[in-house]
Amino acid sequence: SQAMFLRVDMPGHIRHKGGDTFSEVYLSYHGRIPSSNFLTDFAPDEKYHYLRQDGKIPKRFIRAYRLRDPRTGKQGPWLAGMTLDPSAVYEAWCHQRGYVCMIEEFGGRPVRPGGSFSAAFLVGYFDSIPEMERVYDEHAGHSGLEADEKGWRLTGKQPEWLAARLEWFRDQKFGFFMHWGAYSQMGVIESWPLVWADRKWSNPKIRTREEMADFRRKYFALPRTFNPVEFDPAPWAKLARRAGMKYVVFTTKHHDGFAMFDTRLSDYRITAPEVPFSRNPRADVTAAIFNAFRAEGFGIGAYFSKSDWHSPHYWKPEVFAEDRNPNYDTAAEPERWARFVDFVHGQTGELMSRYGRIDILWLDGGQVRPPKQDIRMDRLVEMARRHQPGLIVVDRTAGTRHENYRTPEQEVPDQPILDYAWESCITMGRQWSYKPDDEYKPARELIHLLAGVVAKGGNLLLNVGPRPDGRLPAEAVSRLEEIGGWMAVNAEAIHGTRPAAPYSEDRVAFTRKGRTVYAIYLAEEGTERPPARIALRGFQPAAGARVRLLGSNAKVAWTPEGSGVVIQTPAETAAPCRYAFVFKFEQALR
Repeated sequence: SQAMFLRVDMPGHIRHKGGDTFSEVYLSYHGRIPSSNFLTDFAPDEKYHYLRQDGKIPKRFIRAYRLRDPRTGKQGPWLAGMTLDPSAVYEAWCHQRGYVCMIEEFGGRPVRPGGSFSAAFLVGYFDSIPEMERVYDEHAGHSGLEADEKGWRLTGKQPEWLAARLEWFRDQKFGFFMHWGAYSQMGVIESWPLVWADRKWSNPKIRTREEMADFRRKYFALPRTFNPVEFDPAPWAKLARRAGMKYVVFTTKHHDGFAMFDTRLSDYRITAPEVPFSRNPRADVTAAIFNAFRAEGFGIGAYFSKSDWHSPHYWKPEVFAEDRNPNYDTAAEPERWARFVDFVHGQTGELMSRYGRIDILWLDGGQVRPPKQDIRMDRLVEMARRHQPGLIVVDRTAGTRHENYRTPEQEVPDQPILDYAWESCITMGRQWSYKPDDEYKPARELIHLLAGVVAKGGNLLLNVGPRPDGRLPAEAVSRLEEIGGWMAVNAEAIHGTRPAAPYSEDRVAFTRKGRTVYAIYLAEEGTERPPARIALRGFQPAAGARVRLLGSNAKVAWTPEGSGVVIQTPAETAAPCRYAFVFKFEQALR
C-alpha cells in the first residue's frame, strides 16, 4: 500500500474505578457519553468508532474528558484534544479495556517516496464545550506548525478562495490531457528515452553510453523536421466538449525542454526559425490550443516541466547525464543553478502573463525540490498568482503545500478519497505520447473508468497523444465520440456530483447531488439493455423517493429489501445508451 498512517493517543488515556476520575466523555462526531458507559470493557470498533471513509467528516474533531476528583467527586475542567483539520483523521477509537483509550490515526492517503503529510493538534483544559468549540474555530484548518527563535505558529491553513476554486475543480470531473511535442515523429515515449538510468523501460535498445549520446543528438534535433501542418485545435475542442470534458491540460513543455509555446528565453521552441512549422499561423501551439478550448468553455491547464534536460543549466553539455537530475552538484555550482531557477521562473511567467486566463498550473518533475533542487517554489507561485488570481497549482508528487490537488498516475485509488481533491491521469492508449501501433482502451472500459473515479471522489484526466502531422489519432476520435454518446444521456450523474455511500457495490457506482443519488450500473460485456432486477445491499433510498432510468420513459420501480433496495425495470425496456445505465433516485437522502 502507498498509504501511510500515524497513530496518536490524544488527549490520552484515563484510568478509573467505576468512572471515579471523570464524569463524561465528549466526542464531536458522536456527542456526550456518561462515564457509566465505560464500566465494562468493549472492543475498539464496538462503540464510538469513527472511520473517515464512511463519508461523514465532522465540522470539528474534538475529543475530551470531563475530569473529577476521585476523592471528593468534585467536577473539574474538560481535558480536550483537537485535530484542527478533521479530514486528516483516518480512524478514531474511544473504548474501554481496564481504562478508557483515546486513539486516532491520521494519514491513510497515498504518499510517494520523499513525500509527506501532516496534522496539527491542540491539547488543553477548558471550562465548557462552547469554549472548546470557540478555540477550535479560531484555529481550524491548520495542518502544521513552525517554530523559531521568535516563537511558534500554526501553518498550512487553506485559504477560503482556494477551497472555493478546488470545489470548482471537483465539479468538472472530466478533463482532456494532451502530450505532444517533436517526439511524436519518433513514436517513442516522451522525453524519458533520453535518461540513461531509465533506459531499461524507456529505451531498451540502448546498450552503451555512446549509443545514448547518439540517440540524444538525434532526439534533440527532432524540431528541425517537425511540421504538423494538419494542426487545428478547434475540432479537438468541439470533440472534447461533446465527450463531456470540462477542462484541458496541455504539455507546454515536457522534460526534454522543447517549448510548444513562443518562449523568448530559449531557441529550443516551436516558433524557432529552424522549425518548419514556425512559419504556420498556428505556430504558437499553446496559444492556439488554449484559445480554441477557451472558446468552448473549457477550464485551461498548463502542464510545465520543472526539469529541463536541454538546458545547459540543468544538464551540463560537457558532462554525460546519468539520470533525470542535474549532472552537477547544485551546492557546489550555485551560480549555474541560480540561472536555471531564473529560467524556470521566466518561462512560467511567460505562460502566466501572455496566454490568457489560466486555471491550473500543472507542474511536473517531482524530483525538482529542496534541498538539492530548490527552485524557490513559494516565490514562483506568488509570481504566477500575481498574473493569474485564483490559480490552482499542482506541484505534483513534491509533497508541498503547493500541491493543491493530487494526481495518481495510471491508477485509481483502491478506496474512496473524500478529504482532498484528486485527479487520476490515465492514458487512452498504452503510452502518453503518440505511438503508431498503440492499443486504445475500449469505450466501455473508459466509461466505466470515469464512473469509478467519480464515485471515489476524483476527476479523470484522460490523455491522448496527437499525431506528428497535427491530427488526433482516429482511434482516439472514435472513443471520444462514443463517450460523448453516453454523456449526452448521463452527464448529470457525473458533472457537479460528489460521492455517495456505499460508493460502489458489485457492478454499481454511486454519485449524488444534494438529496439525489445516481446508481450507475456498469454493464457487463455484451449486455445490451438494463437488467430487469438489480439488488443492492448497501443503499436504501428514503421513503417516497422516486426512481427513473436516465434517457428512458420506462416505468422503473424500487422496493426495500432488508437494509438495501431492489430496482425493477420492465424486461422490454430499450437501452437508452451503451455500456452503463444510470438510475436516478430523487429525494433519496434524508
